[in-house]
Amino acid sequence: MELIIFLIIGALAGFAAGLFGVGGGTIIVPLLFIVFTQMDYSPDSIMHLALGTSLATIIVTSISSLMAHNKKGAVMWPVFKNLAPGLAIGCFLGAGIAGQISGLYLQLIVGVFLLWVAYKMFFAGKKQVVSHADDVNGANTELPSKPKQLAAGGVIGIASAIFGIGGGSLTVPYLTRYGVVMQKAVGTSAACGLPIAIAGALGFMFFGMQQQVDVPNTIGFVHIYAFLGISIMSFFTAKLGAKVAHILSPELLKKCFAVLLTVVGCYFLFKGLV
Repeated sequence: MELIIFLIIGALAGFAAGLFGVGGGTIIVPLLFIVFTQMDYSPDSIMHLALGTSLATIIVTSISSLMAHNKKGAVMWPVFKNLAPGLAIGCFLGAGIAGQISGLYLQLIVGVFLLWVAYKMFFAGKKQVVSHADDVNGANTELPSKPKQLAAGGVIGIASAIFGIGGGSLTVPYLTRYGVVMQKAVGTSAACGLPIAIAGALGFMFFGMQQQVDVPNTIGFVHIYAFLGISIMSFFTAKLGAKVAHILSPELLKKCFAVLLTVVGCYFLFKGLV
């Protein structure tokens, strides 16, 4: 029964990964939180396990989503190369920071963060730079300098580990802020999810083992069975989500993205305050 539940979560998370470029974490984290709670795991470890396992599964969903978006020419590789080092280093360090925060505070932090991003995305200006849409390499003078992109990657990486959501909730708004059309922002975000996921998963494993987590079938703060079940199914459904992303209009996709984050953010706030 547990494996079936993890497969269902993987199907939903994979579709969300391809559609929104968020690595599926916005779906995985709250669902794993519910499942782990029902499995009577220690309240102090549940949120950390959800975050660590989410990042581990994003390794697979990012690869699948990345391949699909790359075929559409939607990945801006020069931007990815500038962001990746900061993303990896920041996410590993962020895992250590998350390990020092209580589960309750993590819920509230994630909830507030998602609502803030949803607000920014939903009410963001409709400015789009046409040249970005035509430039696969994303080389445009309106993008920040390489050092600034590297620094932004570090900040996004730290936040991604704390929120366990693959960085899409920050990478997508960061790119669209500089006029990148939504499809390219989503595609590049999907690529950025890979270094975030690898570094974050290793970080949660390492720092979790330091705390000697007493939960079966885990390595640090990563649940092995959940990782396998979610990864297997999400690999296939991420491709479907990516196809749908290129059918929808940029504005519609942006609003759908904001609605999803609002629902998840309210859920965490409700659970943390009640």
